[in-house]
Order: sequence, then C-alpha cells, then structure tokens
Amino acid sequence: MAQKTNRLSHGLLSKVRRVLAVLFWIGITWLFLDFTGTAQHYLGWMAKMQFLPAVLALHSGIVVGLILLTLLMGRIYCSVICPLGVMQDGIAWISKRKVFRKNKRARLANKYSHSPTKRVLRALVLLLFLILLAAGLNSLAIFIAPYSAYGRIASNLMQPVWLWGNNLLAAVAEHYDSYAFYTVDVWIKSLSSLVVAFVTLLVIGILAWRGGRTYCNTICPVGTILGYISHFSIFGPVFDEDKCNGCKLCEHNCKASCIDVNAHHVDMTRCVMCGDCMEICPRGGVNFGHRLHSSKNPEMSDKPVTPDRRNFVKGLALVTAAATVEAAAKTVDGGLATIEDKQVPNRKTPLTPPGSLSARHFAQHCTACQLCIAECPNGVLRPSDDLEHFMQPTMQYERGYCRPECTRCSQVCPTGAIRPISREEKTTHQIGHAVWIKKNCLPVTDGVWCGNCARHCPTGAIEMVPFEGNEEIRVPAVNTERCIGCGACENLCPARPFSAIYVEGHEVHREI
Repeated sequence: MAQKTNRLSHGLLSKVRRVLAVLFWIGITWLFLDFTGTAQHYLGWMAKMQFLPAVLALHSGIVVGLILLTLLMGRIYCSVICPLGVMQDGIAWISKRKVFRKNKRARLANKYSHSPTKRVLRALVLLLFLILLAAGLNSLAIFIAPYSAYGRIASNLMQPVWLWGNNLLAAVAEHYDSYAFYTVDVWIKSLSSLVVAFVTLLVIGILAWRGGRTYCNTICPVGTILGYISHFSIFGPVFDEDKCNGCKLCEHNCKASCIDVNAHHVDMTRCVMCGDCMEICPRGGVNFGHRLHSSKNPEMSDKPVTPDRRNFVKGLALVTAAATVEAAAKTVDGGLATIEDKQVPNRKTPLTPPGSLSARHFAQHCTACQLCIAECPNGVLRPSDDLEHFMQPTMQYERGYCRPECTRCSQVCPTGAIRPISREEKTTHQIGHAVWIKKNCLPVTDGVWCGNCARHCPTGAIEMVPFEGNEEIRVPAVNTERCIGCGACENLCPARPFSAIYVEGHEVHREI
C-alpha cells in the first residue's frame, strides 16, 4: 500500500512538473510568435527569468532566486523554465513513443543507459563560454547559449509559419466581410540566421531523439553551471536499497543518463529533476527525498572537504563573478515608388536600437535571442550578417522606419542590451544622424520637386533650401542637432536603388 501511495505521489509531482514546463514553453514561444504586442504585457517576465539574460541584465534577485531553487531541488530550471530543455524533452518523448510501436528488439536498442559524465568536456566548454563573454565576444558565445538558440529557432522557423497561418485566416475572414484578422508581411530577415537556426534545430533535435539530454549535459554552459550548484542540492532522487531489485527500469528511462543502478547513485550534476525515474519504479526504489540525510548517497557522504574541492568551488565562483562584472561594463512609400526595391546603404557605423546606450554596451549584453526582432512591428530590426556582431539585431530602413511612438524592443529585451525607455525619452535620444547624398537626390538629378524627407521628419530636423542659389530647385538640409536617426527620411525617399538621404549610426547615443 505504501509503495502504491509513493507511486501516486511521484506521479502527481511528475504531472505537475510537465504541466508547468508546457505552460512555460507555450508562454515563451508565444512571445516570439506574437506580432501584436499583447503577449509582452502578460508574459514578458518569462523571458527575464532565463538564467543567462538575467545575469547579463544584472537582475540579482532573479539570479539569486534561480540559484536558491537549484540548491533546493537541483536542476529543475532545465526541465521547467528553459524552453530549449522542454523542447528536447518533447522530442525525446516523441522518439520514445515511436519506438514503442516497433518490435521488442527495437525497444531495447532505444533504451537509455547510464554513461559517465563528460567532466573535462563540460568544463572546457564552460570555460570557453565565460572567456568569450568576458572578452565581449558575444557573437561567438551565443551559438551555445540555450535561450538564445531557442529564440532563433522560434523567430526564424516558427514565426513565419505562424504568420502564414494568420494571413490565411485573414483571407478567409475578409471573404466573409470580417476584419477580425489582418494580414502581415512574411519575409526572410536574414538568410544566414535562418540557416543557423535550422542547423541548430537539426543538431539538437538529433541529439534529443537519440540520447535525450545529450546537449544539456555536454555542451550547454547554463546546464554545466547549474549542475555544479545542484551537486549540493538538498532534495533530489534518493535510492532505497532495501526496495531496489536492480531491474534498471529507472536507468533505462533516464533521458539524462545520470542513474547508475549498480552503484545506487544519481549524478545530480546531470539530473534535471524530471521525476521519470520515481514515477516508473514499481517498488518505490527511487524516491524524492532529503539528500543530506541519506547515508546511502555516495555524493553526500561524510568524506572530508579536501583543499582541491574547496579550491574548485572558489575558482568557479570567481570566474562566474568576473564574467558577470565584465558583462555589466559592457510602411508607407510616400506615393512615389515602392520601397521593396531599396538597397541597404553602406553605413560606417551600424545603427543600434534606442535604449541600447552604445554599440559597445549593446554588443556585450545582447545574446542574439532575436526577441526584439520578432516583436518589431515596423520591420526595422533584423539579424546582422557582420561577423563581429553576427545574428545580433541591426537597424535597416528599407521596409519601414523606427517610429518615435514605438518602444516595444526596449520593453521585451531580457538582457538589458536595450534598456526600457518611454516614448518621450525616445524622441530625445539620438542613435544617429541623417546624411544627404547629392548624386542620388531627384531634385538635382531630374529637376523635380520632392521634399518627402522634410515633410515626414517627425522632429523637424530637415528643411528644404535652394540648391546652389537656384530657388526653383530645393534640396534637404539636415540639422544634426535635432535629428534622432529614426530613418523616416531614408525610408520614404523615392530615389532608387539607393536613397538620397540615409542615417549614419553613432557609436555612443546621446540625448538632445
């Protein structure tokens, strides 16, 4: 009877964990799919709870809370809060269901089994990751950051499918004279980012299909850091040797490959607290319990704390703290022509979004999760193809301009790369200034009246003046002290293929 009660309670814990994981995954995914800005008001906190963004944004309360949660219950963050971890669990679950339909030999071949932890590989990957962050080379570190990797998958692969579905519903609604839906543009923002997202999904998907949590326990730097912390967790799976008959059912169902039945040992540095082992054990041989009071737990035995162990923990703390401190330092066309034919001007300094303070601050804090790109309603933000800032957002004005009343990117950024700003503050923050190109201007080349740039400038920074004393031909003159770099002039200029006026970025933003 006691065994049945334990299985029921463990089954309930597993179901609660799965429900919370699905809710987190749906919520974070919706943040990337939503184009109306509604999701951010209700679910923006989910993105800010991600470990690496919280560290880069110096959200000490969130970081301390996640560390305390890990010390209490192990790496439950990886199986509930991390969207990439939940996605891997889903892929592994589908793989398992498919194999179970096959013959017995195929089922046995697909079972998980205990494997030694790759300590050296995990430590080297983590060390390389921290060095890249400390050196400000986020464009390289972001390839293995879990939240960023999932963000690129959602933004580049999932969002277009979602938008196509929305446009289909809009077409059906319009047929019945309903405007419950409206069509939106679906376009490839960056081919290189799309390829990276696809390759990332393919690699992680194959690893999850074949080995469950292989990525989390060999490559993921967040998983490694939390694994070191969870080694000292208070609660976790505990073996009851009197009830365990060595059937290895728990070991064969552990997608983290961290259970060694022969040694009655659970490697807490890899365990993600999914609860599958406790739920599936028919005899109650594995239970959720107090690890510190378990005399049969080899991890938490009374062996003395050697200088090597003490120095390792101190070294990990110092490296993590150093990385944290270093990171802290760090569609209108005017009625004259279509804007799809425009080409990107060659800017000497790339434009970074209002609220990013400076190009250096933005590069050091951005993890290229691309949530701001997914949320941008004007088509201004897109992944950079520049190797120095690869896949981090950059601003281009061929499809739209940065409207002064829009501050959505600053509200959704979870890392502090774009600081929250109000609409009033945005109109006084200069991210760049407009530059006039004489050889492209229609009044000069064709002798026609234009003035599009001056009419649509929201700050009145552009004035039409006589060209070389000729009152009949007027060209724009830019007051750089009033220009905020919104790009309305560049976007609405009818000159093709290059605009006669474009925005040059500033390394450091300033208030005007």
